[in-house]
Amino acid sequence: MATPPEPKPFITRTWDYITETQIWKSIFRHGMPDTNRNRVLVVMTNVFLHLHPVKIRKSGIRLKFTWCMGGLTFFLFLVETFTGLLLMFYYRPTVAYAYMDIIDLAEQVPLGIMREIHRWGAHAMVITVWLHMFRVFMTGSYKPPREFNWNVGVILLVLTLLLSFRGYLLPWDQLAIWAITVGSNMARATPLLGHEGPGAQLLVLGDVKLVHAGSDARFALLGGRFVGEGALLRFYVLHCVGIPLIAGILMAVHFWRVRKDGGISGPL
Repeated sequence: MATPPEPKPFITRTWDYITETQIWKSIFRHGMPDTNRNRVLVVMTNVFLHLHPVKIRKSGIRLKFTWCMGGLTFFLFLVETFTGLLLMFYYRPTVAYAYMDIIDLAEQVPLGIMREIHRWGAHAMVITVWLHMFRVFMTGSYKPPREFNWNVGVILLVLTLLLSFRGYLLPWDQLAIWAITVGSNMARATPLLGHEGPGAQLLVLGDVKLVHAGSDARFALLGGRFVGEGALLRFYVLHCVGIPLIAGILMAVHFWRVRKDGGISGPL
């Protein structure tokens, strides 16, 4: 006579019940990594394991080859995100309060050093992203099959510069206002998009100019014809929400393609 199987412990039965629920299966699309198939699925469906794969080339962790500029740029982006969120609790993007809020952040608000960390972190991020692009170019890491990821990196470089440019106006002091005035005036000469740029005179519909001082690239940057309340609010929203959101999505694509293209490229 066969003996009945021993009952499973309560913890085991509870765990089995949880892993069989629809909620669990909707979150985890595979079983425990106890088979080769499930181990592969764990790596393929987990973004963090794409960032930290099981195996990488020895050159991929060689400091004199990578310079760690990509990782440092991403780290500084996280620093900027964290400090920026803290600053948003105290900063008001209005002409009446913007400058005084910046002063209070330095003198009155606890941990006011966060504003200085945010500022210097922005400068450092611009430097590291340029050095990262320089390293990628010098090591030939932009060549096939990595040309798509190179273009994603170029877009991220432009977004980093735009983030720095957008954040420059927020202190609302004389240096910021005149710097943005000079910088935005350059947009008037944008080809086809600036009313003083080449090709703008050709964009005419009947007797109406499609690109003029009230509809060109400079007007889109400032939300008006001069640096004022509209420009401050537009710069604030794009600096805190619009550009970081696009940059975050592109960084996820960038990291994913690095792994799909074989990891960090080896020395030539």
